[in-house]
Amino acid sequence: MFGRLMNNYYYGKSGKGDFRKEDMPETRWQLFWDTLRTRLSGLCRLNLLYALIFLPTIILLVTTYMGMLNSLNLVLAAQEGNLQEIISQQVQEGGEAVTITAEQEAELAAVDPRQLISSRAFSLLIWLIPCLAITGPFTAGLSYVTRNWARDEHAFIWSDFKDAVKANWKPSLVLSLITSVLPLILYVSWQFYGDLASRNTIMVIPQVLVILIGIIWALSVTYMFPLQVSYELKLRDVIRNGLLLGVARLPMSIGIRLLHCVPALIGGLVAFLWNPFYGMLFLLAWYLLIGFSLSRFITASYTNAVFDKYINSRMEGVQVNRGLKDPEEDDGDEDEETEETES
Repeated sequence: MFGRLMNNYYYGKSGKGDFRKEDMPETRWQLFWDTLRTRLSGLCRLNLLYALIFLPTIILLVTTYMGMLNSLNLVLAAQEGNLQEIISQQVQEGGEAVTITAEQEAELAAVDPRQLISSRAFSLLIWLIPCLAITGPFTAGLSYVTRNWARDEHAFIWSDFKDAVKANWKPSLVLSLITSVLPLILYVSWQFYGDLASRNTIMVIPQVLVILIGIIWALSVTYMFPLQVSYELKLRDVIRNGLLLGVARLPMSIGIRLLHCVPALIGGLVAFLWNPFYGMLFLLAWYLLIGFSLSRFITASYTNAVFDKYINSRMEGVQVNRGLKDPEEDDGDEDEETEETES
């Protein structure tokens, strides 16, 4: 019984019909909404599978955020002279009793909040490297399943996910390693050139270039995992084509990336206007429920259209516009009906 439940959960149920020819969507927008409605529950199940590999990252982000927020509150309270009141309030709310001497309070008051945030951010970026680096192969698996679903093709949640991980783990691991190391390099470079720019304004130029490199990679990596699972390309060709598409489709690349930032923006607004804890809770619920898979599904719907336009249309024998109604077939059906009527 348990085995049957797991099979139904991860493999889906048989007997579900596909679109009839006359009901097939005619535009990409219609295809997106039709497939999203059909695959919504599958995206939730797929997200649960993918979120497991992101648990170390989630735990790291939550603990770092809460620790930094608590430390920052203590530092600001010490500087304002009401540290003991803050501690008493925490004890009343169920926290542990803490005794802080006058010397310790003076040390806290001397801490620069900006340096505190900087040191915590540096530590976070270091620990994020192994947490993010291991996600690459699983991102390839998620990209493969969502690519198929976005063009209304079949894909099993577990078996196709596993096969895509196995087939693409080496190059995907390199991509995720670059993605995990790059934020630390950019952060250190930004601070280094920022210190130099405070003494020589011309050093603002390399400081801006550092940010541009990070932006270009963030835009280009949108295409890299779909390229990896869709074509037999070497890693350098995946990176090169991803960079070319990211720059060539710059407005849309920025739009897709900003769209993925909407949940974080909502969580930030909740934290700022209401309570930091509730903002963090919203983001946790979103990404544990559907956030990862929905983001990849949106990306797949977009990259499928881009690949059809710039790659598949130039390759002989490759089908384009998968999942969309073919106008030529409609014309052929009308001609057949006309012939039958005449006969």
